Amino acid sequence: MATDTDTGSVTPAALRRRLADGDPLTLLDVRDRTEVERWRIEAPSTVHVPYVKFVAAGVTGDVADLLPDDVAEPVIVVCPRGEASAEVAAQLVDAGVDARNLAGGMEAWARLYDRVEIGTVDGATVFQYRRPASGCLGYAVVSDGEMAVIDPLRAFADRYREDAAESGATLTDAIDTHVHADHVSGVRALAESGATPILPAAAVTDRGVADGDDFETIADGDGLAVGTATLSAVALPGHTTEMTGIQVNGTLLTGDSLFLDGVARPDLQEDADPAAQARTLYATLTEGLREFPDDTLIAPGHTDAGVETGPEVARLGDLRERLPVFGMDDTAFVDRVTRVGAEPANADRIVAINCGREAVDDDAAFELELGPNNCAAGG
Repeated sequence: MATDTDTGSVTPAALRRRLADGDPLTLLDVRDRTEVERWRIEAPSTVHVPYVKFVAAGVTGDVADLLPDDVAEPVIVVCPRGEASAEVAAQLVDAGVDARNLAGGMEAWARLYDRVEIGTVDGATVFQYRRPASGCLGYAVVSDGEMAVIDPLRAFADRYREDAAESGATLTDAIDTHVHADHVSGVRALAESGATPILPAAAVTDRGVADGDDFETIADGDGLAVGTATLSAVALPGHTTEMTGIQVNGTLLTGDSLFLDGVARPDLQEDADPAAQARTLYATLTEGLREFPDDTLIAPGHTDAGVETGPEVARLGDLRERLPVFGMDDTAFVDRVTRVGAEPANADRIVAINCGREAVDDDAAFELELGPNNCAAGG
């Protein structure tokens, strides 16, 4: 079991390890119900009791009565920034409950960012980055002293620089597969430290990226040298018109097109017809990917928020067999993927920022993207 600090708190990294290991515990979320419904830490045992109830119970002395009788301990208390939850944890400890505070709360949880190696082929090593709080996935390709980052997050720009240095590589390229609606891109931030910023060509022509002249662009079939490796652009439109995957050896980084448990939603591009986008996505999956063999390793741009520790990848053949969308005709497919839920939080503003039409500081950018990515339409 992970070791906690001596202050009655548990770090987000330690909590993640406990959840991944299946250690018994209960998450006690003391945020307001609307906050919990929008975004939460997924755990087998979760209890929601608003902070105000603990304030009231502190007066009457029946704090422990707010928890179920069979609650699994330790109880990890969660709030937005770790302040209200620290008070509640202290109250519970005084009442005889083994309780810990999640240090830094949900904000600190959102700063977790893991890197795992997918594999090395012909001298090119592919790494996957994962943000457990949202399920956002990004990638790095390292080859012969050079490193390219695909779909970087602005909140972790320093992390990519540090990882490049640790790998003995120069961070040469920062690539977005499309204009993201769920997180603020790190491409511009990495360009400030010398990386070449790269976007799909249609991000400039179709999406109106304001500073498009500052970017290099790629289109279907283009190659990009990173060390001795070649990254190849693969058009995968449907989620957006410019959506472009990146192939390196036998791995295809599919961005927001094909996920491990479903496909991308087609309604997040401004001024685009979702049904038309869905038909394009159907063609991408059934015709565009036809040339790729079943043993192609699919590495998507998103997965479910969670605490898994291994790489989120799958063989294309397995996805073709497992996902219902591959057995549908185009009419059924369009009907299914256009029935979607809530958009990513602040999607319009995030798109405006990623297109260069709006500027915000790092703190504001981080706040805007808190919450689930909501970029999938299901399987």
